[in-house]
Amino acid sequence: QVQLVESGGGLVQPGGSLRLSCAASRSIFSFNAVDWYRQAPGKEREFVARISSGGGTNHADSVKGRFTISRDTAKNTVYLQMNSLEPEDTGVYYCKAARWDSDYWGQGTQVTVST
Repeated sequence: QVQLVESGGGLVQPGGSLRLSCAASRSIFSFNAVDWYRQAPGKEREFVARISSGGGTNHADSVKGRFTISRDTAKNTVYLQMNSLEPEDTGVYYCKAARWDSDYWGQGTQVTVST
């Protein structure tokens, strides 16, 4: 069984920064990729960023230049550094780990961008 625990969310003013963490219960090399998704109130869950097992990354157009996904393999943790936050970035942020047998989701962490 795989467990993912997100942390680092909170309330931040527009233009501010947050760093989210996704801690996995096993080596992140056991996953094909780890993704960050987000879900705003009343909207569908949407892709934010991905880091593959080889370390390659890609980011949604809406966050390019502002968000950066990275990882610490020694800590089995994937991060999402979020800068220049906007109210439209508000939502619950989830990490997802993809393996050959299934996808695993964390419980999510709330990010609220507001004055």
